[in-house]
Amino acid sequence: MKLPFKLDDDTQRKKSLGLIVLSVDETIEDEFRPLFSRDDATLYHSRIESAPEVTSETLAGMKDRLADAARLLPTTRPLDVVGYACTSGATVIGSDQVAATLHSVQPGAAVTDPARAVIAALHRLNVSAIGVVSPYVAEVSDAICALLAQNRLSPVKVGSFGQAEEAVVARIALQSVEDAICAVGEDPCVEAVFASCTNLRTLKVLERCEQRLGKPVISSNQALAWHMMTLAVLPVKGAGPGRLFNC
Repeated sequence: MKLPFKLDDDTQRKKSLGLIVLSVDETIEDEFRPLFSRDDATLYHSRIESAPEVTSETLAGMKDRLADAARLLPTTRPLDVVGYACTSGATVIGSDQVAATLHSVQPGAAVTDPARAVIAALHRLNVSAIGVVSPYVAEVSDAICALLAQNRLSPVKVGSFGQAEEAVVARIALQSVEDAICAVGEDPCVEAVFASCTNLRTLKVLERCEQRLGKPVISSNQALAWHMMTLAVLPVKGAGPGRLFNC
């Protein structure tokens, strides 16, 4: 028995966003889920092979795999935005190179990544003296700080968990993350705190940290979600936690 059916254009009325996630990332999809639980957008995921340890060499190695990961996103209709979900990877490869590679596969999509998104978010919040919380080893943390400095943002206080192993980063306790953000952010010279890395769990403590510190706190995942929504011309105000989604 062949059953009758009709087609509708429900998906055509929604903005279509693609997210390229590291194969070792255990956090970003869980944190994006509540942010994109909305009727006006559809979020598709693809995975890119990534090393279990974070070094400049392993991060740079993802450059040649970006296009293949983008090709695994749906192609029934053009995507509005594609995000590459790796802060340190985008920093080492370069956001412009990431965008050029993804545009070669998704030419009509706006492209962003956490590095580009964080810079846009900090400028949107009108802050320049930044406290940085990093899970990374020194060479990667230094690259993040250098990128901020190149974009008129001063990393005035930096704290790091000093971890190269992604599996460890994904399991750092929320209380440890909150305590680290507040330890860095309590410095009176710090205007806002940036917690880096898509694999570091942050979303549930951002507002509590802001309340404790009385200043903005942003994370890689929060900033990337905000920037993807902004580029897709989706309503942003109130769509997520913290001052970034309410400024």
